[in-house]
Amino acid sequence: MPRAAAKTKTIEETFGELETILGKLESGESSLEESFKYYEAGIKLVKSCEKQIDKVEKQILVLNEDGGDHDE
Repeated sequence: MPRAAAKTKTIEETFGELETILGKLESGESSLEESFKYYEAGIKLVKSCEKQIDKVEKQILVLNEDGGDHDE
């Protein structure tokens, strides 16, 4: 049975998760293994966020190119 597609997180949700992870890392209460897992999860979130931001930037560039004709 196919798995349902995972909902893509918003940039804001991703940043929220990153803040949570940073809080856990900065608290100093995690073991080395836990800290590594938090770090790894954080890196994945950063990469996901970068992809989302790149996508939005490309959309803005396209809109700016198409939007230049509205002033005429």
